[in-house]
Amino acid sequence: MGASLLRMHFHDCFVNGCDGSVLLDDAPGFTGEKTAAPNLNSLRGFYVIDEIKNAVNEACHGNVVSCADILAIAARDSVAALGGPPYMVLLGRRDSRTASLNDANNDIPPPVFNFSQLLSNFESHGLDLKDLVVLSGGHTIGQSRCTNFKDRLYNETNIDQGFASVVRNYCPRSGGDNNTAPLDATPASFDTAYFNGLLQGRGLLHSDQQLFKGDHGASDGLVSFYSANPYAFWADFGVSMVKMGNIRPLTGNLGHFYE
Repeated sequence: MGASLLRMHFHDCFVNGCDGSVLLDDAPGFTGEKTAAPNLNSLRGFYVIDEIKNAVNEACHGNVVSCADILAIAARDSVAALGGPPYMVLLGRRDSRTASLNDANNDIPPPVFNFSQLLSNFESHGLDLKDLVVLSGGHTIGQSRCTNFKDRLYNETNIDQGFASVVRNYCPRSGGDNNTAPLDATPASFDTAYFNGLLQGRGLLHSDQQLFKGDHGASDGLVSFYSANPYAFWADFGVSMVKMGNIRPLTGNLGHFYE
């Protein structure tokens, strides 16, 4: 579940800030973000956040910690539990009372994006090239559905053919869209295997391999650096996660008030 909680935090922050809006259910007269294309049949682990929230409320004898903060902490603890850095999480976010299906459909970068589109998307959220590469390194844990990489698997040429042959066992040319394959060689360990794979043409997603094209592009050097320097990756991942977690938080009198 660790990769799922990390991804949920990312999907929350990239849609109008880290405000917990991704957790809101549809209701009469209200449409949440769970049915947006990047989230539907994809995001999972909502019940985990619900269970944590209930446990925290019981321990605190009241409703005093926001769901947005709980999601940020759960993402950090997931990373740490799988071998990554136990970075400090800023707290004090309040929860949104609104959600935007439209923004969820448009603001989360899809796996078909090219490098320029990825960078532009991240910059629109106040993040930079280094953040793009480092946060993409979160793909060192978890799986992806066949529908997200089928076109790359059968139609792209910048993919290691031995790797492609193996992954095609998970993802046939026709059907199997919800089958999954690991995002890197060690999907339950927070390590640098993701970056190592990119150097070998083994990025599972089109958007992953866009970070290393072997043409000395803007991100090639960073991918090579983090591949060889795991401690630098861990340190920088924590910095970029804190930066992402500070995208447009609701504070003061904004959002839902807990007492």
